[in-house]
Amino acid sequence: MHFWPGNLPDPSVRSIEDLRPVLADPDCRATGPLYAMYRDLARTPEERRWLAGHALRYDITVISPRDLCGEKAKTKGHHHPANASGTGYPEIYQVIDGCAHYLLQRRDLSDAVLVQAGEGDLVLVPPFYGHVTINNGPVDLVMANLVSSRFESEYGDYESRRGAAYYEFSDGEIRPNPCYDRVPVLRKTDAGTLLETAGFPEGPLYEMIGNDILEFLNRPEKYPSLFSRFP
Repeated sequence: MHFWPGNLPDPSVRSIEDLRPVLADPDCRATGPLYAMYRDLARTPEERRWLAGHALRYDITVISPRDLCGEKAKTKGHHHPANASGTGYPEIYQVIDGCAHYLLQRRDLSDAVLVQAGEGDLVLVPPFYGHVTINNGPVDLVMANLVSSRFESEYGDYESRRGAAYYEFSDGEIRPNPCYDRVPVLRKTDAGTLLETAGFPEGPLYEMIGNDILEFLNRPEKYPSLFSRFP
């Protein structure tokens, strides 16, 4: 694959059938693979040891541009639990190819943000926000992420409410999910306006491996300025 210089492991594949509990159309009968997740990647043994020693994981996800019965292709959506300090684990993404919308929402539904991102953009998922990634273009969306390896993602809230607080449809319309008792007003912005970039080197996300700034992924309570543009 052009986005990785070596051999890739077999991916974990999510099908449209797997996403049926979170689709806007509960009767959708589309089938087939939707996205592939290549997890825990490293180019060299030294970088793998560094990642493992810092309890971090580097992944690549490829989302096809399939139509989900009138809805744009997306990930299932999940929340992260809190660390020992009581602060939710964050995550950082970078778009490698394609166009993405990152739909972020606080667990308490006090805020929801749709972040537009293109090639090279970094997107930070702050503590206490769940997230869904939407393929907003006509080609495969390829994105990388760095995240703590100390937790398992939580899918229950998204499954019980048939997805995120909003759905994005194939015609570009964004509508609230009627399974929610209430939804916050959706803020729309681009990736650059929400990210405090101090300490983040320019270039590929992978090049951050070895940088002490990645401590924020396990100790976000020490880096409040990174999340200053979120309530």
